[in-house]
Amino acid sequence: MSAATYDVLGIGNAIVDILAKTDDAFLATHGMTKGAMALIDEAQAAAIYQAMGPATEISGGSAANTIAGIANFGARAAFVGKVRDDQLGGVFSHDIRASHVAFETRPAFAGPATARCYVLVTPDGERTMNTYLGAAQDLSPADIDPAQIADAAIVYLEGYLWDPQDAKEAFLKAAGIAHAHGRRVALTLSDAFCVGRYRDEFLHLIRSNTVDIVFANAAELAALYHNDDFDAALTQLRADATLAVVTRSEKGCVVATKDSVTPVPAFPVKQVLDTTGAGDLFAAGFLFGTVRGFDHAQCGRLGALAAAEVIQQIGARPQASLKALAQAADLPV
Repeated sequence: MSAATYDVLGIGNAIVDILAKTDDAFLATHGMTKGAMALIDEAQAAAIYQAMGPATEISGGSAANTIAGIANFGARAAFVGKVRDDQLGGVFSHDIRASHVAFETRPAFAGPATARCYVLVTPDGERTMNTYLGAAQDLSPADIDPAQIADAAIVYLEGYLWDPQDAKEAFLKAAGIAHAHGRRVALTLSDAFCVGRYRDEFLHLIRSNTVDIVFANAAELAALYHNDDFDAALTQLRADATLAVVTRSEKGCVVATKDSVTPVPAFPVKQVLDTTGAGDLFAAGFLFGTVRGFDHAQCGRLGALAAAEVIQQIGARPQASLKALAQAADLPV
């Protein structure tokens, strides 16, 4: 197996987050499930934007946030995702490249606008997301460059991408190329409602070894196995997955293989401002540690550090140097 040009290449929805503070009453008025992500159409997107308070635009997208975090740690990173050649598409393209991430996917010159996610943050820091996928859902197998995929040590895929059929085929094409070149494939389950839509297909991806590393939180794990007993569901996941990482908010995470379970504590947090991107940045730290060859506990600690940092700021991409924070915490980088 040849040396990789990229440590991690992410494939996901290229989205610009539009964040605004709100309260529980606003969520109830608009029929939103607090803490969840809902897919909306263009008309709903316009209505939410008109009703919400003052907003801030920040490039986002689950896998894109993870990849930006990996680059922030000092790793070599790339991203594949579709935008339109419009204003928000330009914002996304600029921001991902400014994060020192290679981004070569050609924009669409027709069709839906660049995707956007309206992130409504309540006073407790919880985020409720309403996503218009727009151009992001037009990612297709033609956007997958075999040479670039083969040149990445780990290919990281987001579960949200499983909604559109063309994107699903792009996802499978990338996984096949990665494995053909001896690379690893990681998947984040993204959201409990996403798991609900594609439970059987996600289980097949895990059991068929189409993915080698699985990221989930406790709610996604419960949805995957229709089992609210964490330990019982984890036992089921261990039987299916090669390597799985399950985050548990303030309880930290567990790193599980068929032979072991490694609990890792969370990092202390002074004040939660916005939980957007907590899981994305956890994955960044864990994958960074993985490509560096660190043990599971060290990888988990790097993930916990990155997640703790991002929830103490507004927005899902780190504003401080994660590498410097890790060094200050005596973690390997």
